[in-house]
Amino acid sequence: MAGGKVRKEKPKAKGTGTSAPYQGGISFHKSKGQHILKNPMLVDTIVQKSGIKSTDTILEIGPGTGNLTKKLLEAGKLVIAVEVDPRMVLELQRRFQGTPHSSRLKVIQGDVLKTELPYFDICVANIPYQISSPLTFKLLNHQPSFRCAIIMFQREFAMRLVAQPGDKLYCRLTVNTQLLSRVFHLLKVGKNNFRPPPKVDSSVVRIEPRKPRIEVKQKEWDGFLRICFNRKNKTLGAIFRQKNVLSLLEKNYKTLQALNLSVGNNRDADMGSLRLGNANEVETMEMETEMDDDDDGADDEMDVEDGDAEGETSEFKNKVLAVLKEGNFEDKRSSKLKLEEFLYLLSLFNKAGIHFS
Repeated sequence: MAGGKVRKEKPKAKGTGTSAPYQGGISFHKSKGQHILKNPMLVDTIVQKSGIKSTDTILEIGPGTGNLTKKLLEAGKLVIAVEVDPRMVLELQRRFQGTPHSSRLKVIQGDVLKTELPYFDICVANIPYQISSPLTFKLLNHQPSFRCAIIMFQREFAMRLVAQPGDKLYCRLTVNTQLLSRVFHLLKVGKNNFRPPPKVDSSVVRIEPRKPRIEVKQKEWDGFLRICFNRKNKTLGAIFRQKNVLSLLEKNYKTLQALNLSVGNNRDADMGSLRLGNANEVETMEMETEMDDDDDGADDEMDVEDGDAEGETSEFKNKVLAVLKEGNFEDKRSSKLKLEEFLYLLSLFNKAGIHFS
């Protein structure tokens, strides 16, 4: 402007690339998994496929600026939205304040993985992809059980959930999820439907918790699957001939024998001094398995040496192989076993006194 000082603009920082502007003034952070659905037709499709009832309490995880929230409020009785970003919480409150929907929206600010979830009938969520696995199992272990969850996942993760025996993506995550639920693929979502667009496509799946649940001992089941899927395309006969596997199982076998003898001889024996080993020698069971179990690289969770066990373990080795032969599993591969077959094989091992945790 003539006669005035020229105000210099501060140069914009380069190389950040972690956020993208929103027309309302909010920046989305890719590093936090913030990718907001911008296609209204897609939002309508997700709500339609959710099968929401007018009496439903709906849990929404990561509502963002409320595009999906608005449609959920129109379809159900109550929406409980869990959002970690305080900026998004303020945007939600601003957007719905003074509207007919405001009394039917409850916003919880916090990390959903650390939040005690209230009762809900159905979950609908477009989640940060980095929490896909822990959130899936948090939901599946939620009580009381809900009717279903409609969740947007990174496409490869979603396809692992719905994979069938023989599929390339069939893995331990698949079996663990299908133990607790039935999973259906609903639709593929291109990356250009989001603001900012993620690097990969997404998929929406429907997860229905099993009712009644299939009862298993979680640590035992997890230890068993870790061994089976350590090299999923090897025969089970080859996997259970490996030295580290036999050593682990024999340790558990002898420990349980000692425990049973101790209980029989002394009811007041100190049981805490006896500890069973498991497939990764930790006592906590983590069901975070997403991208492991392939044969094209080393498995971080269990260092298994190839080769047959010799010497003192030969008798125990024969016991293990006898279990595989009894169920006709010796020449089968984990990559092609159904859930029911895994359950049956574990029951045969337990029947023979062989345990995995």
